[in-house]
Amino acid sequence: MPLLYSLRNELGLRGPRFGCGLGQCGACTVHIDGLSARSCVYPIGAVPGKVVTLEGLGSPENPHPVRRAFIEAQAVQSGYCINGMIMEAVVFLKRTPKPSEE
Repeated sequence: MPLLYSLRNELGLRGPRFGCGLGQCGACTVHIDGLSARSCVYPIGAVPGKVVTLEGLGSPENPHPVRRAFIEAQAVQSGYCINGMIMEAVVFLKRTPKPSEE
């Protein structure tokens, strides 16, 4: 079973979403041991460690700085792809804490 199904159907987490089902669109992105993973194609039995979804990035009262930036910039359009954008941005900024414009 894909990790996404367990996260949504068994745990009730709604951050990751089913998009393409091929691991390409990013709507289902989660962090596994600090790295981005596409949960729609990741078998639940192959998860080696800690899984973090969008819900695990801060709280509604104190959101993760990247979530806060998206909220303040009103960056959400439909809300469907925003999960992948935020999850990827968090991992990118961990690897590149001071990115350049380039």
